[in-house]
Amino acid sequence: MMNSKRYSRQIALTEIGVLGQQKLQNASVLVIGAGGLGCPVLQNLAAAGVGSIGIVDGDLVDETNLHRQLLYTLQDCGKGKAATAAQAISKQNPDIKVTFFSEFFEQENAIEIVQDYQIIVDCTDTIAARYLINDVAVAKRIPVVYASIHKFEGQVSVFNYKNGPTYRCLFPETENLNAIPNCVVSGVLGVLPNTLGALQATEVLKIILEIGTVLSGKLLVYDGLHFQTQIIEFSKNPKAVEKGFINGSQLLNRKKTNESLTPEAFLEKCNQLGIVVIDVRELDEIPAFKGENVVQIPLSELEEYSKKLDKNQEIVLFCQTGQRSQAALNYLKKSGFVGVFHLGKGVESLKNQL
Repeated sequence: MMNSKRYSRQIALTEIGVLGQQKLQNASVLVIGAGGLGCPVLQNLAAAGVGSIGIVDGDLVDETNLHRQLLYTLQDCGKGKAATAAQAISKQNPDIKVTFFSEFFEQENAIEIVQDYQIIVDCTDTIAARYLINDVAVAKRIPVVYASIHKFEGQVSVFNYKNGPTYRCLFPETENLNAIPNCVVSGVLGVLPNTLGALQATEVLKIILEIGTVLSGKLLVYDGLHFQTQIIEFSKNPKAVEKGFINGSQLLNRKKTNESLTPEAFLEKCNQLGIVVIDVRELDEIPAFKGENVVQIPLSELEEYSKKLDKNQEIVLFCQTGQRSQAALNYLKKSGFVGVFHLGKGVESLKNQL
């Protein structure tokens, strides 16, 4: 039963009322990424009374997250983000249903994860994940509320809304692995993702409530350092939409594969002759993982290195958490390599195996 007192200030709005609050209670939203953007999105959706919220993130809370990811405390460091975020927003609003997936959003699990949700909020920070979200959403006809951040700037848009433009329409795909952003290197102002995440949550609520003007076909660009905003309009590209639909449909229809290795399977392959094991982390990242078959090729250099490899060669990739190795796997597969695997949860999952 809806707690009318909790939502009384929202219900007082003529655009919402009791019927609008009921729409929020009946809604189901999947938030992919529980980091800088995901935290404020989750807090605002939970507070607004969105009835069913899903959280996807395979990462762990780290002290470096705390200046911007305000759902977490120092005591949460080392814990899984998805489970910790779920617990936090459940305390914030016990009336909502929260489901969490302590894994990264990948081709192997994407279809299963999204099946119960009507809106996706893209709070990821890798290009590969954004294209995957786009393609699944297009095939499933689910709108996506997107944001990204860089230093003092951010951008927000809504894709695939009522058959509108998609992520691929705005950002045509390239094979350049160097395009993957990394806030570890570039840095980010802590308050920025909270501002952009609040804007994402606003778009989600408008979609559910069917009010206002949704940022479909529009990219809102926000410069926090100089407090400037601009809206860039973009059009639907039928070829880009078709590409996303084909990719997403293939995922819907394909049989599940085991490209993502468990720590045990990874260590077993490391000891097999004839398998190339590639560490795609930067050269100074720790903990180091050495082995007879292991070569260190940072992700930015993989494109050039792959030209030396046989496309029938069995290749195993790994990084710190599994995100970069997943991007590398996707790239190699698109380049025609047929036997590619990666350590699903990265070197961090090996701590109990070594």
